[in-house]
Amino acid sequence: LLAIVGLSVPILLFAKPYFISKDMKNQHHDDVEGNGHDEDHGLGEIIIHQAIETIEFVLGMVSNTASYLRLWALSLAHSELATVFWEKAMLTTLNMNFFAAFLGFGVFAATTFGVLLMMDVLECFLHALRLHWVEFQNKFFKADGVRFAPYSFKHTITDVTAA
Repeated sequence: LLAIVGLSVPILLFAKPYFISKDMKNQHHDDVEGNGHDEDHGLGEIIIHQAIETIEFVLGMVSNTASYLRLWALSLAHSELATVFWEKAMLTTLNMNFFAAFLGFGVFAATTFGVLLMMDVLECFLHALRLHWVEFQNKFFKADGVRFAPYSFKHTITDVTAA
């Protein structure tokens, strides 16, 4: 997997700008014949833009990997906390008597619910929030100056009925 990542960076840095430049030259040639006006970007500008996107790709990949490693570490910590709660609250009271075991179970249930479950709920909420605002926005949002126009059934229906 790391080899694929290692190979993708030079492709993003060198091959993609070459093909973008080649495609732009073909489009420019077609626009000249059709009298279209389009911006002309040099290979250097394309390479610089692609280098910035490659750096953002690598940083995003490292950030996402670190996020999932953080979740894995938290799940390991929760597993250890559950083991400690079980050993301290239940196993120490099982050998005493029924009432002590009953109280031990109450302590175990309260600490498990209060600490582990509430922490897990908060962790899931924060991770879902991160997925929406960080990873999802990185996939689709480009700050290119085009105003966001959300999809609207009303506008689609009026466009279809007007045509």
